[in-house]
Amino acid sequence: MLTHPAFDLDVVRRQIPLLASHVPMNACSQTPQSERTRAAAEAYLDSWGRDGMDWERWMGEVEAARAEFAGLVGADPADVAVATSVSQATASVSTGLDFTGRRCRVVVSGVEFPTVAHVWRAQERFGAEVRSVPVRPDGTIAPEDYAEAVDETTLVVSAAHAFYQNGWKQNVPALAALAHERGALLYVDAYQCLGTEPFYAPSSGADFVASGNLKFLMGIPGIAFLWVRPTLAADLHPAITGWFGRRNPFAFDTRLDWADGARRLDAGTPPVLEAYVARAGMAWLRELGLGHVAAWVHALGARLAEGARARGLTLLGPEDPSERAPTTAIVCEDSHAVEAALRARGIIASARGPAIRLAPHFYNTLDDVDVALDALADVLRRAGP
Repeated sequence: MLTHPAFDLDVVRRQIPLLASHVPMNACSQTPQSERTRAAAEAYLDSWGRDGMDWERWMGEVEAARAEFAGLVGADPADVAVATSVSQATASVSTGLDFTGRRCRVVVSGVEFPTVAHVWRAQERFGAEVRSVPVRPDGTIAPEDYAEAVDETTLVVSAAHAFYQNGWKQNVPALAALAHERGALLYVDAYQCLGTEPFYAPSSGADFVASGNLKFLMGIPGIAFLWVRPTLAADLHPAITGWFGRRNPFAFDTRLDWADGARRLDAGTPPVLEAYVARAGMAWLRELGLGHVAAWVHALGARLAEGARARGLTLLGPEDPSERAPTTAIVCEDSHAVEAALRARGIIASARGPAIRLAPHFYNTLDDVDVALDALADVLRRAGP
């Protein structure tokens, strides 16, 4: 097993102040602030305070964040839209599709974060027929389950890259092949995985890839990005729109002309402060190298799974780290009470339903994993059967 990452972990850790007092294991919910992201936020605040308004600079930073995301997923910036959340990104796509024809079915995987399913179900009033593919008792979905649900009436398949509850990863290229074979599109919410391994949207087979930034991308709430396969963009006419979805936002024209490429899915005034922070977080990951990050988080995930079993803890979902994002879910009776008890000990975890999730990232150590597992085992032992 890997015992040290390819990058200098000590240097990395010195840039995250929270590590001096806590063990953050909640990257599946919110990664900690770094010196880089704080400096980025302060750069915007300084500009605002000093200049009052500097739209050219601020819009330049939004464009730089768009380009940074594009670089992260191996895409062209012209094929990336800027949104305020994955909810908005999904809504932009869903309202840009036409459900009035024979192809009106939306196949939604049972591993979607609820907000994505909510958006698709909201389209039922406009003709969409939403069908869900349930999660199996082992916390996964088998390919044949999709095969039964996707037919010649399916317009789009919505399948998260990783299950928010237990971290199980889906095979995006295989899902894309199935969807395309039957004439459907594939929408992927990559929020629970992006930033932990190399992922190239154009070669993944997906038609849409969305992610926010507060999780593994080291950012904050309020911004998200959406990659759109370039051959599809011109046919999208979303009802979720705004002045930045126009050819020239600063023409202040009320006509509904559409920007080229994925920019037609931009909406209102973009999230400027969030763009500063998002760019800094993504740039740091690209600097470290996502291949190096992936190798280290895999080692941390393996230590988690092995350590949980050694302590008599029960994992929810697949145990093999290669089948999961860095998230490891451990069964417990009252996950929110366990989360609070761990926080009192300086361990930040994330409750979700019947499990407490431990999700390390590139800044964590093997010792962090052991400390978190020891604390969790003690909390569960004290709670009793």
